[in-house]
Amino acid sequence: MTARIETVSLALIVVASSFLVGSSALGQEFINQTEATQIVSNQSGPVEDIPDVYYQYYVLSDRRGNTNLARNTMYKVLGNGDVSLGKKRSVLVGLLNRTLIGSLSVGDTVVVPNQYDLDFRAYSPFPRFYAGGREFDKLFIIDKSIQAFAAYEKGRLTRWGIVNTGAKESPTPNGRYNFNWRTEYRISSLSPRDEPWEMWWVFNFHQSRGIHIHQFAMPTGGPTSHGCVRLIDDDAMWVYGWADAWKTTAGDGFGSETARLISPGTTVLVIGEDPGMKPEPFIRKKRIPVLKMIEFPEHPYDVPPGTPQQEMFDRARLAQASESTR
Repeated sequence: MTARIETVSLALIVVASSFLVGSSALGQEFINQTEATQIVSNQSGPVEDIPDVYYQYYVLSDRRGNTNLARNTMYKVLGNGDVSLGKKRSVLVGLLNRTLIGSLSVGDTVVVPNQYDLDFRAYSPFPRFYAGGREFDKLFIIDKSIQAFAAYEKGRLTRWGIVNTGAKESPTPNGRYNFNWRTEYRISSLSPRDEPWEMWWVFNFHQSRGIHIHQFAMPTGGPTSHGCVRLIDDDAMWVYGWADAWKTTAGDGFGSETARLISPGTTVLVIGEDPGMKPEPFIRKKRIPVLKMIEFPEHPYDVPPGTPQQEMFDRARLAQASESTR
C-alpha cells in the first residue's frame, strides 16, 4: 500500500462521512467511518481470552422532553459519569443497533452491552469457533440477515464487521464462491456519466456479475447496493490484505480474469435471507435483549456452488480426493 493511496483513502472517508449532512434529504443515515474505525480495528489476540458480554435495554428519557438532554444523560450513563467517554462508547452502541445515536429521540430504545472497550469480537453475532471451517486456512462469510461478515482462520474467528449487501432490485446472490482478482481502486461500471462511484480495496468474488466487496458510504438501513458488498474503509482495507486472491499466469489484479487460472482464492460464503429493510441484530425479549447468533452449515462445502467456477473447483477437488484414496 502506498502512502498516496492511504492519503487519498483517508480523504475518501471524510467525503463519505459528509453524507451525514444530507442524510435527511436522502432518507438515509450514514455511518461515520472514522469513528467506526476506532471500534472495529480493535480485534487481535487469542479469541479464547475474550470475555462474554450481556445486554440490556436503555430508553432515552428526559422529564422535560428535551432530546439533547436525554442524549447527554445517556452519555453520562455509558461513560459512568464521563460524558466524553460516553460519547466514544455510544459509537459502539450505534454500530450494534445499526443506527446513529444523533438521530435518537426521547422515548427511543437501544440495546447496550454490560461491558465496553473490549475486543470487538466480544460483540460478534458469529460463533468464535467454527468446527466445519478448521480445514480452511482462511474463510470469509457474509450473512445477509444481519448484514455482517466474519473472517476465520482454521475455524477461529479473526475479525467481523458490518456490511451492506444488494438491494431488493439487485440482491447479492447466496452461494459459495472464491475471491478472484483485486485492485486498490476502481470506478464502478454502473456509475452515472456525471457521477463516478469510486470504490476502494476492491475484491471480486463473482466474476460474471461483477460482484465485489469494497469500501463505500455505509447506510445504517441495510441492503442498499447494486449487488456488491459494502464495507467500512478499515474493514475493506484489512480484508484486501488478509484474504488470498486467485493465482493466474497474469497475477491477481484486474484483467487477470483473461489468464489461465492456477489456483483459487479464499473461500467466500454468502448465506442468510435479506432482512428487507433495516437488520435487527437482537431478539428483543420482554425483559432482556439477546444477541442473534448466526448458525453455519455443518461444513462450508454444504453451501451450493455460486457459479460454474466453483463447480469446476469442486470437480477437481473430488477427483483429487478420489485419486488419493486409491
